[in-house]
Amino acid sequence: MAGTARHDREMAINAKRQLSATSDPVERLRLQCLARGSSGIKGLSRTFRIMDDDNNRTLDLKEFMKGLNDYGVLIEKDEALKLFQHFDRDGSGQIDFDEFLITLRPPMSNARKEVIMQAFRKLDKTGDGVITIEDLRGVYNAKNHPKYLNGEWTEEQVFRKFLDSFDSPDDKDGQVTKEEFLNYYCGVSASIESDVYFILMMRSAWKL
Repeated sequence: MAGTARHDREMAINAKRQLSATSDPVERLRLQCLARGSSGIKGLSRTFRIMDDDNNRTLDLKEFMKGLNDYGVLIEKDEALKLFQHFDRDGSGQIDFDEFLITLRPPMSNARKEVIMQAFRKLDKTGDGVITIEDLRGVYNAKNHPKYLNGEWTEEQVFRKFLDSFDSPDDKDGQVTKEEFLNYYCGVSASIESDVYFILMMRSAWKL
């Protein structure tokens, strides 16, 4: 995905700039994640998933605070409490994990979501909802990669590196779920203002 590194840098700079100007707790958390680049929101979701010991996909206030802290989000206690209350809509003292992530993702037009899902479906050759190295064979040409050409990496290593870019920095399992793919492109999308340009970029990157 050429170009995303540049977008990442621009986005991180913009996010840091906007951070000083906004007081909305949700927006502040979103910007803190985006300041880390495209995989910022995905990284936070992984941190929370690791903390969800009983796998019930909900977090209580203590887990929520610890997750933010572990991920290195700079936030005052009362701001974190406000955030938690914002997501705890029914006042149960628990927040729904998926709902939290969907709210945190930068808003995206349906046209953008559709082109992201087209790319995902093309990559997920087996149709099981997860992209693996096996799926990539024949869809992604590793042999054009500079490190493959100079003999530094095998085809397998090129595939793995490619999958790692969508995976969370702290937990690279060589598999990319639909959620991870969407979270990644939400980050990229936040750095590109024009729908037309974003869709064009996706189409040419994935030959859709």
